[in-house]
Amino acid sequence: MDIKLLSRLDKDLQGNLRIDELSRTLYATDASVYRKKPLAVAFPKTIEDIKKLISFANEHKVGLIPRTAGTSLAGQVVGDGIVVDVSRYFTKILDFDEKKKQITVQPGVIRDELNQYLAPYGLFFGPNTSTANRCMIGGMVGNNSSGTTSIQYGITREKIVSLKTVLSDGNEAEFKALTTSEFEEKTKLNTLEGNIYKKLYEELSPKEVQERIFSEFPKPEIHRRNTGYAIDELLNTNVFGDTDEKINICKLLSGSEGTLAFTTEVTLSLEDLPPKLSAMVVTHYKTLEDCLSDVAPVMQHNLHLCEMMDKVILDCTKNNREQLKNRFFVEGDPAALLMLEVKAHTEEDLDRQLKELQSTIETSGLSYASPVLYGNDVNKAVTLRKAGLGLLGNMVGDRKAVACIEDTAVAVSDLKAFIGEFSQIMANYKQSAVYYAHAGAGELHLRPILNLKKGDDVVMFRDITTDVARLTKKYKGSFSGEHGDGIVRAEFIPIMVGEENYELLRRVKSYFDPNGILNPGKIVDAYPMDESLRYEVDREEPEIETLLDFSDSQGILRAAEKCNGGGDCRKTEQAVGAMCPSFHATRDEKHTTRGRANALREFLTVSDKKNKFDQKELKEVFDLCLSCKACASECPSNVDVATLKAEFLYQYQEANGYPLRGKLFAYNTGLNRLGSKFSGITNTLYKSKSLGGVLKKFAGVAPERTLPSVYSFNFDKHLQKANNKSVINKQKVVLYIDEFTKYLDITVGKDAIDLLTGLGFDVELYYAESGRTFLSKGFLKQAKSLVEKNTVALLDYAEKKWPVLGLEPSAILSFRDEYKRMIQDAEVAEKIAGNSFLVEEFLSLKIQEGTLDASLFTEEKKEIKIHNHCHQKALSNQKVTFDVLNLPKNYKVTIIPSGCCGMAGSFGYEKEHYETSMKVGGLKLFPAVSKSDPDTLIAANGTSCRHQIFDGTKRIAEHPVSILRKALLV
Repeated sequence: MDIKLLSRLDKDLQGNLRIDELSRTLYATDASVYRKKPLAVAFPKTIEDIKKLISFANEHKVGLIPRTAGTSLAGQVVGDGIVVDVSRYFTKILDFDEKKKQITVQPGVIRDELNQYLAPYGLFFGPNTSTANRCMIGGMVGNNSSGTTSIQYGITREKIVSLKTVLSDGNEAEFKALTTSEFEEKTKLNTLEGNIYKKLYEELSPKEVQERIFSEFPKPEIHRRNTGYAIDELLNTNVFGDTDEKINICKLLSGSEGTLAFTTEVTLSLEDLPPKLSAMVVTHYKTLEDCLSDVAPVMQHNLHLCEMMDKVILDCTKNNREQLKNRFFVEGDPAALLMLEVKAHTEEDLDRQLKELQSTIETSGLSYASPVLYGNDVNKAVTLRKAGLGLLGNMVGDRKAVACIEDTAVAVSDLKAFIGEFSQIMANYKQSAVYYAHAGAGELHLRPILNLKKGDDVVMFRDITTDVARLTKKYKGSFSGEHGDGIVRAEFIPIMVGEENYELLRRVKSYFDPNGILNPGKIVDAYPMDESLRYEVDREEPEIETLLDFSDSQGILRAAEKCNGGGDCRKTEQAVGAMCPSFHATRDEKHTTRGRANALREFLTVSDKKNKFDQKELKEVFDLCLSCKACASECPSNVDVATLKAEFLYQYQEANGYPLRGKLFAYNTGLNRLGSKFSGITNTLYKSKSLGGVLKKFAGVAPERTLPSVYSFNFDKHLQKANNKSVINKQKVVLYIDEFTKYLDITVGKDAIDLLTGLGFDVELYYAESGRTFLSKGFLKQAKSLVEKNTVALLDYAEKKWPVLGLEPSAILSFRDEYKRMIQDAEVAEKIAGNSFLVEEFLSLKIQEGTLDASLFTEEKKEIKIHNHCHQKALSNQKVTFDVLNLPKNYKVTIIPSGCCGMAGSFGYEKEHYETSMKVGGLKLFPAVSKSDPDTLIAANGTSCRHQIFDGTKRIAEHPVSILRKALLV
């Protein structure tokens, strides 16, 4: 298409239209196996913008692909037309009627954030997908989402009161429940809307048509049913059936994947909040068959959750830092387990339900363990289950658990027999599969493990899908339970509903969308399910050399390919966790972990340059990455963008040169060493408005920033004095004086010496530059040189079993992270990693051992709020800091749920990043600090964090070690 036409359209929109290569690349995929590069990406701001896009599409015969979070598993939001992303501007809650228990929202409202809004009123929106912390109501309507709670709270289709839409002719229409006379009046309208009602009436009135639909569509007791258009739902209404149920075309639009109308407003019915008390029985099984045998009996109870996980997915949880903590309840090595949750308003009722459920389980006798979880432990288990999709990305190599047959739903009574025949199909193909999800609803997410880079496996991809479609038809099940038809299953709708019914669906589509502009290729007249795949079939796999070792993922390309598009990184600051701070600040797809991984995968695959990293688009996507490492733990697929960025910067700068500012920050330790020799002059210069301003301008530092003071201090002398005052009666420890402590944070170093010697430890000091500044700026050769130098001493300490204790998380934790990718001997790397601790980690261990307690500390009352460094959150845990600061018995300690502070080393100093840096800090951290009482102590163990807190709030934060030192009675 002529770019001038698209540019003209962009100018006509109040929002904007992107036609650049990067944006088109980022929107070429979703969470499915498909890739289609769109013509453009639109971000409409108003309904008028949507009308203009529809007019343009009709005039130029271009498809419009509606999109919210882009977490579709079947390829619903992949297409070669214009992707219309409503997640940026259509995000408002428009109206709330507490009495009616109804709420009206725009399609870009996030499900969990909607429920946060509703919680004070004792209400919530029931359907609860695994993507609930980032999926949006528009997408839930398009897919007719269900989720883990459908057995108790139903599906999205059942909750829609009305929809406001823009039809394919550009006119607005509202769909809602109608009486027979109101429906008749609609058929008389001389408009596209009127014709829709008229044609639906003509098509669905004949009894033989109704009988054919009931005969061919899934069993009525299967409530997870998205196969094709839900014309069967319209038959059980006042217009077509013998019932008082008002007809509501919303039931047809729900699950239509944006192929019939463009939704602009959704009115939903709400539920009372579930009972607060809950318990979960987790039954463990030695075989899948035993697990499935228990589903029907346990479903006789009033369960709020009946979810299944199999061994394949449970094993994936072992390789994820975040989810490893959530699998605490798993006993032994089960082939499968069931998560069975009951809820109640009283302890007595909860106990009664629990005992009845346990009696059924005991009578069955099929499970070998059935631990009971309560309170927050239930939430941890649910989080583990929700991470299932992303965890499958942890499978190393090109063989992945592929979404194609993962959405089959059958009657619960048919589930065991269905799975038995399914397993035989897999055996015929010599295939193993993954089994997990909604056992209680008769739907398991079944995934064959295939390599879609290979032609033979692509053939099997189609063959398996075809065979399972026929099997599902045999049981009169639904082939698309909650994930939709999209591209992957739409081809099989004629098998599922019969050819005549399929032709009826095609006609329904034509009545709503005569020109076929709304999400073409989905549901009817489908794109082939084995074409337009994410990877070129039988390609010659690119060989990409890196300085960092990515062998744990079989290379950097496969490290990027681990991203399956699930979009956990699109959660906002309202959700739990820190990923991804740059997206929190910008709401731009290119600043997500997914966006960066997709861009890297694309250009490493298709670039014909000798240095495939030499791409301006990659520079753009990595620019706002703060290297916080939240993705390294929170991304279920373990996509570690901070490490990918370090390698990218190195490769890009090798091709394009290393900029002056990058050198100044990378070699900052050397500059600090020099400045510390004349610290008085240096600090006067830094604080001078004129000279300091000139220095900032020269270095590209934001003028609003305060420059950190440098110091010169003899830590050895201080240690000798401390030893003279202390009685050494405990083990030998090595206190690591890193480059930040040595020149910038000498008080913290002194306090650490005083604290450790005061506690009776035999302290030895180790001075070394960690390499953090080099790593952050992509100076990997220099970083590796330091690693090789430091390895000698660190290995010696490890072999002597002298734990190395660090103060600055970004320095000490590099020994557990990046050093593993630069030390050639893996055994040596593991020894060093296993012997490196944050001071807080070490002291927390002593508390657990019982050798450190409150008797050594003050009984003075203090309130402390903790902000922990991002690398600690990702590579360690926050509880260790919480535990040690709770040593003084009258200290009241809380952790600020703050995410990233926004400074991220040099990032926040750089003038072009200052605004983003402060915006990140202002999302959670600054307000929490500013609202705290002036007497409240703010604890922050990161040097950058302390500087950011001061610049953002003018409050002085202290290292936890300094707070403990002051509390020490010795």
